[in-house]
Amino acid sequence: MQRRNVFSGPYLERVAHLRQDTQWLAAALADVHSRAIPVWNQRSLVAEPEAGTAHAAFIEISNLREHISRIEDLIFLGRRGEEQYFAFEVEAEEPPQLVPNAHFHDLRTVFAQLDVEEAGILAYARAMVSWRRMHRFCGRCGAHTTPHRGGHVLKCANLACGHEQFPRLDPAIIVLVSDGEHALLGRQASWPPGRYSTIAGFVEPGESLEDAVVREVAEETGVQLADVRYHSSQPWPFPASLMLGFLATARTREIRLHDQELEDARWISRADIAAGTVLLPPSLSISFSLIEHWFDSAGTRQLREVAGASLWSAPR
Repeated sequence: MQRRNVFSGPYLERVAHLRQDTQWLAAALADVHSRAIPVWNQRSLVAEPEAGTAHAAFIEISNLREHISRIEDLIFLGRRGEEQYFAFEVEAEEPPQLVPNAHFHDLRTVFAQLDVEEAGILAYARAMVSWRRMHRFCGRCGAHTTPHRGGHVLKCANLACGHEQFPRLDPAIIVLVSDGEHALLGRQASWPPGRYSTIAGFVEPGESLEDAVVREVAEETGVQLADVRYHSSQPWPFPASLMLGFLATARTREIRLHDQELEDARWISRADIAAGTVLLPPSLSISFSLIEHWFDSAGTRQLREVAGASLWSAPR
């Protein structure tokens, strides 16, 4: 099995059937093994990094009663071993000091220093809190919504309506296009000089993933594709995307920037990458995974062993 992308993996047992068991949930909330994952202003609580490492601050629920006004505001995420995990949003103008030596950070700035499983749990919590915040009102009648099934359903409080809402993701494709010896990479104008990445874009209604890959590549670069193959996926909770990674073979090579999404696009050889001609995406991103798959397929050098291949710093 290929290397999993960051934020993905079975880091929690989601045990979805327990979300409807109100007695089990009540017992879990009283259990000393249950942990709360606070999210403030889209930021995650992390113990201060030391020597390049950091740890997620999971807090015993009994220590947070003053910050939790209603038990219904907790979102049951799942369990790991004997521990149950619940996410909740901290609603305050300023970040509270919940535990010593821990502060709220944008997950994008610290996830590279976290344990892989902890990073996945924090991303899951952030995504669920973000969804709850964006759906406090019914999209049909405008009434308030109330949480059900462990926080995974928001139901309209208007009995005449009763509309239910479920967590949603925004699917986005990301693709490494190759002609065999070169990879098609592009850059946005807002990026620092030399920064290039794979082609990406959101899937539109009524469109298959494969059709989205073909359309996005054509719109952004003018390159036509001969085939499209699935590679892997990566949850990306900023705020609620699911990155669906593909590999594609180019049918044409002429580059024409159509929609102004990219400032530049070019064909990059493995030698260019090895020489550090372009800055590659962070090694924890699915974009890097796609480039790595293509680079390593030549069978001569491994991308992670190429000293000249420069990486972006994590976004801040």
